[in-house]
Amino acid sequence: MRIGAKAMTALAAAALVVSGCASDGQGGTRMTETGAGALIGGAAGAAIGALVTSKSGEGALIGAVGGAIAGGMVGSYMEQQRQDFVKALGAEIQSGMIRVERLPNDQLLVGMTGATSFETDSDVIKPGFYSTLDKISAIVKRYGKTQLVINGHTDSRGAAAYNQQLSEQRAAAVQNYLLADGVLPARLSARGFGENEPIATNETAEGRRLNRRVDIIIIPITAS
Repeated sequence: MRIGAKAMTALAAAALVVSGCASDGQGGTRMTETGAGALIGGAAGAAIGALVTSKSGEGALIGAVGGAIAGGMVGSYMEQQRQDFVKALGAEIQSGMIRVERLPNDQLLVGMTGATSFETDSDVIKPGFYSTLDKISAIVKRYGKTQLVINGHTDSRGAAAYNQQLSEQRAAAVQNYLLADGVLPARLSARGFGENEPIATNETAEGRRLNRRVDIIIIPITAS
């Protein structure tokens, strides 16, 4: 899956909500390094937001994905998906490139390190990261009854406005990639938080590395 002419067209055609995904401007190449597995578990919860906020919007999304997950099946559906991520992304998880975590309310987090996905100060995804995104996309398409919220974060180095913009641009790049790879537009949303939601101190190099991250929050689609 390439992203050159990528989903630039797809994004426009889909009328998506691109609000960004962060990154830094230091060694953090793709929405920065977020190899902090345990740290973000709780913090990610605050960054979660459902794409659908109205009844009509919820109904439209449920229709688009062919129906909601039955109440009693949500837990097993999301756990099986988590296991598939762990299996497919074993090498990336082992190396610290990717985190896969359970979140409250049967949600999942797939977190990416910035250094492996983007060049410094760039919103262009590294070709070497395509295969990892392809694995994520394949599983996401297999489990189609979910929403994906792409959240970007940076460390505090550099101007806040620059960090915010870069986070949004990188979020859009990931969203575009998934679109180009066939993920349903209605399922996708992206946003950037810049430096506003750190999960570690920005006073150390390691803390900044943890704060430079991009997380995909995967939310089960259920009928209210």
